[in-house]
Amino acid sequence: MKRIAVYCGASKGKNDIYMKEAYELGKYMAEQGYELIFGAGSVGIMGAIQDGVLDYGGRAIGVMPNMLNEREITSQNLTELILVDSMHERKFKMAELADAFVMAPGGAGSLEEFFEMYSWSQIGIHEKPIAIYNINQFFNPLSTMLQHMIDEGFIDDKYKSLAPLCDTPESLFETLNKYQPLGSRTYD
Repeated sequence: MKRIAVYCGASKGKNDIYMKEAYELGKYMAEQGYELIFGAGSVGIMGAIQDGVLDYGGRAIGVMPNMLNEREITSQNLTELILVDSMHERKFKMAELADAFVMAPGGAGSLEEFFEMYSWSQIGIHEKPIAIYNINQFFNPLSTMLQHMIDEGFIDDKYKSLAPLCDTPESLFETLNKYQPLGSRTYD
């Protein structure tokens, strides 16, 4: 596992901890030899992770749809920029390039991108690790919602650990590295 797709916000949030911890995630990725695959934005959580990666000698590969690139929000500091024609192509290209998927704090777009990878894992389109970087307990309500969906019978219990919440970069990458594809898991 070398390339990690991170789905996250182009906003910085209301608490400085989000930007600080996003930068630390990027720093950790670079120091451990992981490459960042992301939406190529230069601002918010996206920009902070990219800056952490690049400031510590890592590689940041951005995938940007032409329609957003024309609005000039694309980072000018990328190791590599891949331009695509649509948001659908962006998601597909990021999935193709990545060895694992992480969601950090963000909005509806981050959730949508992440849950496409989550559902693709459920139906066997990919067998790549997935995890959630739970900065400042941001995703605790999501964890509660997923458990409610399991309890109510809309998600099978075997998917309970499909996207674990992790509070530090170290625990995040320990989780990703220990991942077992659903097909190879055993259940009691």
